[in-house]
Amino acid sequence: MSDTHTPPALSDQELAALDAHWRAANYLAVGQIYLMANPLLTRPLTPEDIKPRLLGHWGTSPGLNLVHTHLNRVVKDRGIEALCVWGPGHGGPAVLANAWLEGSYSETYPDVPRTTEGMGRLFKQFSFPGGVPSHVAPETPGSIHEGGELGYALTHAYGAAFDHPGLLVTCVVGDGEAETGPLAASWHSDKFLDPVHDGAVLPVLHLNGYKIANPTVLARLPQEELDQLLRGYGHDPLYVTGDDPATVHRAMAAAMDTAVERITAYQRAAREDGATERPRWPMIVLRTPKGWTGPKEVDGLPVEGTWRSHQVPLSGVRDNPEHLRQLEAWLRSYRPEELFDADGRPTEQVLACVPVGTARLGSTPYANGGLLLRHLPVPPLEDHAVRVDRPGSASHSPTQVLGGLLEGVMAATAERRDFRVVGPDETASNRLQALYRATGKAWQAQTLPTDEHLARDGRVMEVLSEHLCQGWLEGYLLTGRHGLFSSYEAFAHIVDSMVNQHIKWLRTSRRLPWRLPIASLNYLLTSHVWRQDHNGFSHQDPGFVDHILNKSPEVVRVYLPPDANTLLSVADHALRSRDYVNVIVAGKQPTFDWLTLEEARAHCARGAGAWEWAGTEDGSREPDVVLGCAGDVPTQEVLAAADLLRRHLPELAVRVVNVVDIARMLPHEEHPHGMPDSEYDALFTRDKPVIFAYHGYPWLIHRLAYRRAGHANLHVRGYKEEGTTTTPFDMVVRNDLDRYRLVMDVIDRVPGLGVRAVAVRQAMADVRTRHHAWIREHGVDLPEVEEWSWSG
Repeated sequence: MSDTHTPPALSDQELAALDAHWRAANYLAVGQIYLMANPLLTRPLTPEDIKPRLLGHWGTSPGLNLVHTHLNRVVKDRGIEALCVWGPGHGGPAVLANAWLEGSYSETYPDVPRTTEGMGRLFKQFSFPGGVPSHVAPETPGSIHEGGELGYALTHAYGAAFDHPGLLVTCVVGDGEAETGPLAASWHSDKFLDPVHDGAVLPVLHLNGYKIANPTVLARLPQEELDQLLRGYGHDPLYVTGDDPATVHRAMAAAMDTAVERITAYQRAAREDGATERPRWPMIVLRTPKGWTGPKEVDGLPVEGTWRSHQVPLSGVRDNPEHLRQLEAWLRSYRPEELFDADGRPTEQVLACVPVGTARLGSTPYANGGLLLRHLPVPPLEDHAVRVDRPGSASHSPTQVLGGLLEGVMAATAERRDFRVVGPDETASNRLQALYRATGKAWQAQTLPTDEHLARDGRVMEVLSEHLCQGWLEGYLLTGRHGLFSSYEAFAHIVDSMVNQHIKWLRTSRRLPWRLPIASLNYLLTSHVWRQDHNGFSHQDPGFVDHILNKSPEVVRVYLPPDANTLLSVADHALRSRDYVNVIVAGKQPTFDWLTLEEARAHCARGAGAWEWAGTEDGSREPDVVLGCAGDVPTQEVLAAADLLRRHLPELAVRVVNVVDIARMLPHEEHPHGMPDSEYDALFTRDKPVIFAYHGYPWLIHRLAYRRAGHANLHVRGYKEEGTTTTPFDMVVRNDLDRYRLVMDVIDRVPGLGVRAVAVRQAMADVRTRHHAWIREHGVDLPEVEEWSWSG
């Protein structure tokens, strides 16, 4: 799109105000890295004014300060609702400096006022014991993006823009960050941004040339090649280059004005004129020196414009008088006496470009999503529950049943548009296709007559990048909306490090009273290990649960519903919850229906419980053995084993225990959902053998229960990396999770039973042998397995 007009040039007064704000932010950034006293340099610096440990990152800070300064101007002048995502790693000094300048920091933390005393606290607390992190973090007003999340800034920005039509999300992308795989994929997000219903994202690619110790790839590309790359991604880049502050200020102001005008024109064309052509959204390429305005040379080596400015350019300030002299000269080069009054308050000129109230970047409600969050209208479960006349009398696909519920949620949010489902090309494969009756799949690129369910305003988002799915959903949730991530179980591992950071964010934000709770991040892991028999070993990995349960107990929850109604109950809870990461593992293939909706609700509320109808204990004594299970396939195998024991060893008292909430296995002291020892002992007994069939890696159950009194009697069967393309039942046989092996385990572990039940044990082993021969001849499972149903 050609420019509608050339933006007016900055006046000298505007230029002076922008430069004053930028210098003030730079001064504050340097002060945070170095000073713990004498914040306004009212006397010469001494070694005692310097922090004993110098931590922080200077190199990226002047560029971030420039973006913040100029974004302030367009927000104030144009009345824009804005949010900024700060991608370059540890750019905390810059963002904290700007939040303090605009006053949002002091409003959030009244003990750090905009005074000399407050400036001193701002400086000392940075990267200091009991203070604040060196990167942008939950503690930082205006942030939704953890500074350690290298590679995720742009996908977070797009997630924030979806369904916020009045919002401009500026995203600063560091050139080191731009080398990561997730960021490289994130450029494709513009093919999913609807100019009618969504806001806009303005990427600012900050090319300062270096990472921590090396040049960056994009900064070293020839200009023409870089331009071709960015245009190939669908953007229309604007370039700002230089090291003279006045020149860069004028160019940056012109680029910001041009970008905002182009965005406004695209949105107007789509919203008012019905334009359907995919916009070539503007972006800004900002090329300034790394460590700009800092020391040009230290100890005879170049610093500004090199990788040496990445962290702390002057490292020996307390011990080296020359370094101390250079630091003072550096700080005084910003002319702080012009920027702050005698009481440390920013001058009127410094604040001339700063917006007011919630228009300030540090005060925007979009960065504190709980302020915008509304209750999610989940339909009554009775409208979607399956009828269960008796346990195991019918079968349904649990995720297909869930799909009906999600369709209802999607329909109920059609006008307010605050619910999305994301997944890597698998919505229909995971049996959630009912969603397409309520919405389409978001898509702004070319469409063909053979395409199905694509829609410019769709709220199902499919892209074959788990990183984008995760980042989009995180950005969406952090800005006050709801959602669900549906994935094949094995490939959830791709976002291990991303969910780590989100869990840390939630854990920290829970401790900040000013951050309100947001909707939980909900995973539906399906197409799971036991029914990936057609795709084989590459698609068989249940370990995401192990990864999640290593994280903060106050945040993580893991559920393994055994049938359709329990899945509905768990999903209803997860969708309504706040500040959690909920992982739900459920199969998509038809599964026996065990519980009515009422029973499912009660069972899920308990998290674990005995299924009296499945066992053979009469209540007059403790059971001889406990059969535990967690997961849909393990539950079926345990019930089939209980059925065999009922027929072959009717005198045996068997208790069947199903676990939906896997954290219940932990002691209460270790997890809020954990069982007290007394409850655990009552359910599993203190001294009877427990044969536990688990969905994932068996050692997880041992780890969770290792402190229990009966741990020595606990024997767990689960997945042990025996996978291939085979029949469904062969998968459980290969991993010794099958019903016949479970019966053999009971016989082996109930004292005295081995001698009495030798014939039964031999019969179980014989079926396993016959199974191996049968599947190799017929290609399907044994008839007694395929045709089995619960008859207890």
